[in-house]
Amino acid sequence: MLKEYTRPETTRIDDNKNIFSILEERAGRTPDDSLVEFKNGEGAWQSFSAEEFEKLVISLAKGLIAKGVRKGDSIAIMSHTRWEWTALDMAIMSIGALTVPVYETNSAAQVKAIFNDAQVRMAFVENDAQRDKVESVRDQAAYLGDVYVIDLDALDTLAEFGRTIADDEFWNRENAVQGDDLATIVYTSGSTGTPKGIELTHGNFVFITYSGCHSMPDICMKPDRRLLLFLPLAHVFARYMQFFCFASNVTLGLSSDLKTIIQDFQVFKPTFVLAVPRIFEKIYNAASQKAGAGVKGRLFYDAATTARLWSRYQQSDERMPLTVRLKHLFYEKLIYRSIMEVFGGHVEYAVSGGAPLDGQIAHFFNGVGLPLLEGYGMTETCAPACVNPTTGYRIGTIGLPMQGVSFGVAEDGELCIRSRAVCRGYHNHPEITTQQIVKGWLHTGDLGDIDSDGFVTITGRKKDLIITAGGKNVSPGVLEASVMTSPVVDQCLVIGDRRPFIAALITIDLADANAWLRSQGGQEVDSLEEASHNPIIATEVERAVDAANALVSRAESIRKFEILDDDFTEENGMLTPSMKTKRAVIEERYADLINDVIYVPRRR
Repeated sequence: MLKEYTRPETTRIDDNKNIFSILEERAGRTPDDSLVEFKNGEGAWQSFSAEEFEKLVISLAKGLIAKGVRKGDSIAIMSHTRWEWTALDMAIMSIGALTVPVYETNSAAQVKAIFNDAQVRMAFVENDAQRDKVESVRDQAAYLGDVYVIDLDALDTLAEFGRTIADDEFWNRENAVQGDDLATIVYTSGSTGTPKGIELTHGNFVFITYSGCHSMPDICMKPDRRLLLFLPLAHVFARYMQFFCFASNVTLGLSSDLKTIIQDFQVFKPTFVLAVPRIFEKIYNAASQKAGAGVKGRLFYDAATTARLWSRYQQSDERMPLTVRLKHLFYEKLIYRSIMEVFGGHVEYAVSGGAPLDGQIAHFFNGVGLPLLEGYGMTETCAPACVNPTTGYRIGTIGLPMQGVSFGVAEDGELCIRSRAVCRGYHNHPEITTQQIVKGWLHTGDLGDIDSDGFVTITGRKKDLIITAGGKNVSPGVLEASVMTSPVVDQCLVIGDRRPFIAALITIDLADANAWLRSQGGQEVDSLEEASHNPIIATEVERAVDAANALVSRAESIRKFEILDDDFTEENGMLTPSMKTKRAVIEERYADLINDVIYVPRRR
């Protein structure tokens, strides 16, 4: 390694434990704490105490034993985020079986592939529609047995079966599960090809869970900590956050409906927020649109400018001018507090991950009073590997390695990770395992650097690196993240590999675009096709592209862009379940547009 940095452990972590021990410890330490909170069918919030939730998990685990589940058996869960997901996950792993998460948006073909690769023997699905999807491939799923529907009282049924099993039998099974036992097979979202199963052990999760608690005590160890989790639990980051909450002093709130997320913030009142950058972009755009284009709009624009300026001074060694302090204080009372109220009024920090965070958005929220602590990780590392600290955070970096984790920079600039959270390997793919994990170092595929203080920066992705016909290396992430801060843009894909210049394919968010048009005094559009030809929207997209180009050199800038009359979705195969664009699929889909319109062939 050209560079290497290890953050030491302040307390040695015993990772020769199973994941259930995390819940067991919390229930023993704070049995009456509200541990899991959720909305019932009528929309009212309910909760389980730590002791109640532990007993629930044990009852479900006993049901699995009664149904003949053995150590090493794979059991799939396919559902939105809900308390039943969490309870089943803990129950399955507590007796040494393997949880196989499946996105509820996966196609029948993807379900079949995962079920066969992981040898899934039992499945829990959310509703009749998901059951029908599974049943449509049952005759091609060689190992599949029972399928239970959560909405049809599957957990009550399972607990009833468990009444025949003695507590001692559960504890014998649980005690036999050690840190090096496999806990789960998590399939990547497939942004660069066919999803691969990542084998994660109990010790992997136990280590990084307690490493997270030791690395971020301000977030999780103070009294009355609260997290509202709305990311899909099929994603490894959301699953990790369950265990992180259980291991600390955090009450875990669960919600899956982004349409009600603002109302949920108001009721649940989280103390910290975990989200992908797109959520923060939408909140910023909503605040901007609400202000409108008149006097309020100009006031909001100046307040946003002041927030960013204040943040840049706060992040630098320069003395902050008195004028900036006074304007910031004025807007704090007038505007910033109302923005913070969107999150329920109690939030202190936000953690952002999953995609590059645009600097303008980061500085805005930091100036408003909500530091966006950018972090980084992979499925192969049980999600987090580094995160910005609550004190001394540095915008533009992905923070410091978590305690006990090492980052290295290889000779070609690739970031590598070594820790006890690195996966056992790629399921049924030993050749990929030996290629990606070399001498204990996981090769991430991302390019980056480490400064003398240990802060890590991502500069691009090896596989996404665009090399123009002129030999210029371009990392598209910075450009894409910046363009996507526009209130009308949904997705942006930068292209240009082996081409004479950089270009972009841009899709429009119809609902957001209409809200923005209203705020600007424009006429709404009825369709994406109409939006793609609307001159007001085109002007806004051009402004966003110009702003992105200001961040890079002329050779790296977007010279041409096309606004598409449709969008990238999971359904049309152009987005992964974790909302990443599938570059190869998109470029193939729009090959004619790219070849004949953007890169017009020269006439002889």
